[in-house]
Amino acid sequence: MSAAVREIVSVDEPMVITDDREGQVGKRYRTTMDALDSGTTDHTAALRAYVEAMPAHRNRAGGFWVAASDPLAAEQALTGTLSADQIRAAALLSDGASRLVDRFRLATWRQALGILDRGDPSELIRQVRGAEHSDPAGKRWPRGKVCDDSTAAHCLI
Repeated sequence: MSAAVREIVSVDEPMVITDDREGQVGKRYRTTMDALDSGTTDHTAALRAYVEAMPAHRNRAGGFWVAASDPLAAEQALTGTLSADQIRAAALLSDGASRLVDRFRLATWRQALGILDRGDPSELIRQVRGAEHSDPAGKRWPRGKVCDDSTAAHCLI
């Protein structure tokens, strides 16, 4: 889990803090891969080139930060602040779980939080998987992997 979304929900609208630094760096290397159907030999080769290029930008200024490979990367986390009386819930989503909103645009943050508020992170991930499987070649939503790992944590306060 590299990029992650941290969500602090206020009474009015969600405060969404998205760390898209990996995606911004990756844009430089995705053009060829995104133009090809997932699962093809050419796509696999382009994905390999993308994967081989990305480590040069990991845990470096101007790149992206992955705490799994260096716990000191946590110091580079993007954060936000609300007063305690403004918070009713908090959610942490991996980039694989946030796809429903930020890549596929099949839900708003408010809708995604509604799913989590009903106590069902597995439903959020089920909807992500449904979208991924509906586009196995990555034509509608170009991506490196048909299915990305997905993690969702939610806490009602």
